[in-house]
Amino acid sequence: MSAAGPLDGRVTPAPDYIRWFDSLGLDDIPLVGGKTASLGELYRLLATAKVGMPNGFAITARAYRDALGAAGALEPLRSLLAGLDITDVQDLARRAEAARAIVYAATGGDALRRGISAAFRTLRAQYGPGLTVAVRSSATAEDLPTASFAGQHDSFLHIRDEAGLVEACRRCFASIFTDRAIAYRVNNGFDHLKVALSVAVMKMVRSDDAASGVAFTIDTETGFRDVVFITGAYGLGENIVQGRVGPDEFYVHKPTLKQGFRAVLRRSLGTKETRLAHRRGDPAGALHAYRTSRAERARYCLTDDEVLDLADVCVRIEDHYSQRAGRPTPMDIEWARDGGDGRLYVLQARPETVSARRDAVAFETYRLTGKGVAITSGRAVGEKIASGRVRLIRGPADLKAFRPGEVLVAPSTSPDWQTVMKVAGAIITDQGGRTCHAAIVARELGVPAVVGTGDAMARLTAGQVVTVSCAEGDTGLVYEGEVPFAVERLALASIPRPRTEIMVNLAQPDLAFRTALLPSDGVGLARLEFIIGEQIGIHPMAAAHPDRVSSASDRQAIVRRARGDASPRDHFVRRLAEGVGVIAAAFHPRPVIVRLSDFKTNEYARLLGGAAFEPIEENPMLGFRGAARYAHPRYADGFALECEALRHVRNVMGMTNLKIMVPFCRRVEEAERVLAAMAAHGLKRGDNGLEVFVMCEIPNNVIQIDAFASLFDGFSIGSNDLTQLVLGVDRDSEAVAFDFDERDPGVLEMLRLAVEGAKRNGRHVGICGEAPATYPEIAAFLTGIGIDSISVNPSSLARTMTIVSEAEAALAGTAQGSDC
Repeated sequence: MSAAGPLDGRVTPAPDYIRWFDSLGLDDIPLVGGKTASLGELYRLLATAKVGMPNGFAITARAYRDALGAAGALEPLRSLLAGLDITDVQDLARRAEAARAIVYAATGGDALRRGISAAFRTLRAQYGPGLTVAVRSSATAEDLPTASFAGQHDSFLHIRDEAGLVEACRRCFASIFTDRAIAYRVNNGFDHLKVALSVAVMKMVRSDDAASGVAFTIDTETGFRDVVFITGAYGLGENIVQGRVGPDEFYVHKPTLKQGFRAVLRRSLGTKETRLAHRRGDPAGALHAYRTSRAERARYCLTDDEVLDLADVCVRIEDHYSQRAGRPTPMDIEWARDGGDGRLYVLQARPETVSARRDAVAFETYRLTGKGVAITSGRAVGEKIASGRVRLIRGPADLKAFRPGEVLVAPSTSPDWQTVMKVAGAIITDQGGRTCHAAIVARELGVPAVVGTGDAMARLTAGQVVTVSCAEGDTGLVYEGEVPFAVERLALASIPRPRTEIMVNLAQPDLAFRTALLPSDGVGLARLEFIIGEQIGIHPMAAAHPDRVSSASDRQAIVRRARGDASPRDHFVRRLAEGVGVIAAAFHPRPVIVRLSDFKTNEYARLLGGAAFEPIEENPMLGFRGAARYAHPRYADGFALECEALRHVRNVMGMTNLKIMVPFCRRVEEAERVLAAMAAHGLKRGDNGLEVFVMCEIPNNVIQIDAFASLFDGFSIGSNDLTQLVLGVDRDSEAVAFDFDERDPGVLEMLRLAVEGAKRNGRHVGICGEAPATYPEIAAFLTGIGIDSISVNPSSLARTMTIVSEAEAALAGTAQGSDC
């Protein structure tokens, strides 16, 4: 008879009831269920790892089957469940309670008690008299051993003694007949009596006074697979899962981590409002949410070293499970730090199924086509947009009135709400982060959700029409009224790939992972000033010299923004490095060309503290901008911060695919000064493969292209400024907008001369304006003169690829015709 023998009451002479983790692995799923088999696999895998796993043992499914058989419980259970209609909620509850009582009574035998107690004593000998354990259920199906029953059965924490452990195990066994577990099996076609339960008992990691969280080896929003995404908060992890706190979030880039680069790619400080812990002095160990202090909320719950240690072990787990499965297997991993020994532990790992199932052959894009007034905002879950009427849900009783298509608004959500969440148009919560229950369910259902708003319940009213947008980056926005939007579905296989490189222009790091899934050749233009303006908001010189900021309110705002960092300078460098690093990581190893900041003085002045450092100019478009600033005393210290951030991205993060581009460089002497300043700040052209490009956007760049080519590795034509300066048209002036046209013969001649000059000097030449996407004839013209790359906005990528492919085909046809 197999270890997972039939429920017929027969007991073998040597029952296999207790199995230690070091004797279990994924091959033992029929014996202990998927969850416990995975615990054994992890325990053995991480035996020598810096981040390990607590020891424990399993009470096997065979023990459950034998106990029910010996007690004669099978026929009473079969009779009790016969003819059950799960839609009759009251009858379901009555029968489930009776079934649990039968199982509880059947699993109280002396043999099982003795086995559990003996194993507990052995575990206590390993960890000491203060040991407490976690008791977790793990189900398996006789006819389908790999079936998952995640979240259907009960678990118990902080069990302190033998009697309490026996009681917890019996209650775990009985939970096989909770209302939700019975309904789940009926809905999925499982025979109740062919499903058995194993119980895992493992050392409790005391995270009450430390931290815990969840890690994914995939970006949960986009399905981008090259990052580890880690969330964490103080106390027990249930706070994060239930969405009661906004957790800290961290990203680590897997490819460069494997190369030995230890750097956090990006971090986001969560609100961490409460710490879930066992009530102090309560012998029953009831859970209580303690308010965190301001100092705790202002700092991250993990150090960078801890984040990287976790990322290391997450990658190791993913690689192991992928090898076992014979295919890439992104993982969902629970972790905790023990407040006693201070170590990090893995508690559980399972394959991540939602993001990994994303359609790899199509790309669906949502975008607003109108404007609205934002009422509130939070973390975006999914990348969709939906409109609907608000339904405020303060508790389960309010769910009865919910109608399909409404926008569910609540403080947080519960697993029992899933039926309603399935038909919601969108979901909004006051609390939670991107790994809370609301986020996980919304992601699985494909419903847009904005979580952790903090004020949605107060700001929204029942029946109010709103538009929920998760298509604008990490921040989800809730707009007043019905804002129009469009949905585009792009079949990736249908996009032709031309020989000419087609790249994307990208300003927002929040959109990098999603955009990187498109079939581009890299990033032709990443604008540094967008990251500074939208994600940092502090003038670079104000970050370098906050004492010189004239406005008291600006000084206070800078201090608030820089909280959590040692200084405004450190804050500016970190945020800028993270913004650029995310874009470089998303496209790695494809090239990413980042343009040094090119604000105009009036734009710089609008940043916090900017008014103290910027001159007032009549025509900023032709004023103190671009390369003129970098070595100038007015801005040299701010430029040093830009260079420090870019040096960190290349040398510490390992993103050597990053190239640097100098904008609006008027004269050769100016170029030499900028390159010297960059070298002084650790960004010397050629060191560690660093390539430095220059924008070709001033007629002098074209006229003196041979001289500029001796200083730079490549050119990127900025068609907007080049057109402006060739035609003498202020591109910011509506009065003369009709005269701004990239198709003018004079502009086209400048384009031809620029490409010819770059080719003559063996330098890469591309264009990073929208002209090729707007005007197919310009794309065809550029293709004909042999431009190396064309970079456009992501929304124009498919159209540009098609246009350029057609132009290349036409050129090929012309060439063949001339040969005949």
